[in-house]
Amino acid sequence: MSRALRYPSMVLAVVLVSLVLASCGQPQQNTFQGYVEGEFVYVASSQPGRLDSLAVQRGQQVTARLPLFALEAVDETAARQQALRQLDAAQAQLKDLQTGKRPAELDVTRAQLTQAQAQAAKSAQQLRRDREQYRVGGIAQAQLEASQSGADADAGRVRELQSQLAVGRLPGRDQQLRAQGAQVAAARAALAQAQWKLDQKAVTSTRNGRVFDTMYRVGEWVPAGSPVVRLLPPENIKLRFFVPEPVLGRLAVGQSVTVGCDGCKATLPARITYIATEAEYTPPVIYSNENRAKLVYLIEAHPSVADAPKLHPGQPVEVTLR
Repeated sequence: MSRALRYPSMVLAVVLVSLVLASCGQPQQNTFQGYVEGEFVYVASSQPGRLDSLAVQRGQQVTARLPLFALEAVDETAARQQALRQLDAAQAQLKDLQTGKRPAELDVTRAQLTQAQAQAAKSAQQLRRDREQYRVGGIAQAQLEASQSGADADAGRVRELQSQLAVGRLPGRDQQLRAQGAQVAAARAALAQAQWKLDQKAVTSTRNGRVFDTMYRVGEWVPAGSPVVRLLPPENIKLRFFVPEPVLGRLAVGQSVTVGCDGCKATLPARITYIATEAEYTPPVIYSNENRAKLVYLIEAHPSVADAPKLHPGQPVEVTLR
């Protein structure tokens, strides 16, 4: 009885020892092969033109707002000048409508009014004399009526010129002012459009980075939207490596890793920024403990902005989990 009980115990002990030895023979993997990748910024102009100047060269470090290249801008400069003159004309016409007639034109109306007033006074005096003559029978009724008509006409002429003088001091009508105001706004928008097109001919860097490549030489024609400079900002440098499925559960976004490469003086710190949710490779067999390790998942990590320039796209690296 006791011998039978001892035999299963010995078998169990052997199995446990075998498992321990197997686990010791397969240490946990922490280092993985990967490579450096860069997400480039392609700098282009929205306008076509001949490349007049290229202010940078490959490998150069640039900062934000540093000039990169310029295209010929003869047509755009002329279009801006035309839009500026059209705006000046529209604003001058609006000002003219707002101020009424010119002083010289008003002076002419005042002189005409003075003459009309003098004539009206003369006609009124003649009418008074003719009325006295008519009462004593000195003139006929027809002559009195003629004097009355002349006095009325001269008085009407005075009122007409007074009204013209008052209207001449007034600005344009509301509809005219609104229409001309719209013309000014349209001219101002046309000037802004012409200025924007002109500005597109001189392109500056929008961020810090390294000039990875230049796509055109000075004198060549550059189509609209065609990149002239390819920039690599340090924040766009990342690491790509693959881990087997058993390691996936040990990783998390934000986790720290270290990066080593040939020629690097020391390892560089980085942080995991992306973990793929799908396997890159799935063997066409039923899953088992042996082939599950063949499933690999893409992991991306970013070094610090200060350390990123030490790495180069395509460079092989070794990523170690912490």
